[in-house]
Amino acid sequence: MTLQFEPITIDQQQDYLEHFRGCTQRASDYSFVNLWGWADEYGLMWAWDENLVWIRQTKPETVFWAPVGPWKDIDWKKILGSEFSGPGIFIRIPEDLMSIWKNCGHVGLSIEETRGHWDYLYSVEELVGLKGNRFHKKKNLLSQFIKAYKYDYIPLGHDIVEKALSMQEDWCTWRDCEASDTLSSENRVIEKVLRAWHKLQGLKGGAVVVNDKIAAYTVAESLADDTLLVHFEKGNQDYKGAYQAINQIFLGHNGTGYKTVNREQDLDDEGLRKAKLSYNPVGFLKKYRIKISDK
Repeated sequence: MTLQFEPITIDQQQDYLEHFRGCTQRASDYSFVNLWGWADEYGLMWAWDENLVWIRQTKPETVFWAPVGPWKDIDWKKILGSEFSGPGIFIRIPEDLMSIWKNCGHVGLSIEETRGHWDYLYSVEELVGLKGNRFHKKKNLLSQFIKAYKYDYIPLGHDIVEKALSMQEDWCTWRDCEASDTLSSENRVIEKVLRAWHKLQGLKGGAVVVNDKIAAYTVAESLADDTLLVHFEKGNQDYKGAYQAINQIFLGHNGTGYKTVNREQDLDDEGLRKAKLSYNPVGFLKKYRIKISDK
């Protein structure tokens, strides 16, 4: 099997999504919006064979991501032994695929748990209701926002992209994005995604607007029939409770029919981890780094 890697293009979005539906576990990394949006930042490229879409990262190191497709139907012992014999490094491998590889009979696998890449999973019902002592602080901040500001909730779409981009520019000024490679990269991805809003399938979003100014916005997509994936969530620091407001109000409008909301990973950032844990996740989608050698 010879793989020809090429740039990730938006015109192959539908074909990719059909392969993605074949995965038994859909991690946030592999949504088309994430792959295409972050392609330049990570140097991502893909290659297609008869059954799988292979993903290669070239920045800051050359590694592979999980192949996307019908994992249970693949002869992994044959593929891992021929195509990626000594050595090949795969990252962001969801737990289901890790288990399949571990049990496929190829003995040359070194498996390492990568906590920073785990997806945080939450109950939509809990984040909308905010009931009980576990959510007391969140509900209190939400109540303060609702009482303090006369706001409107507006679905995010192509017609208000410029307002969202303006708010994002302000957010980057507050957070000094230029001083952080991570925030600078994220800012470029947000602009890329927002400007291609009408071309990307399954995008959902919303904005809380106060006096014709966006106080907070969120960008999400449907990851699976029962799971909503939140990509970006930004709030204006001048509005106390803006983050709690957009989180709860967006899910109140868009969470119907979904059981779970995936809020992506923390990348081992202590502040981000603390913030994500404060919303009381109901579980994690675990991921692994796997090194493949000959035997």
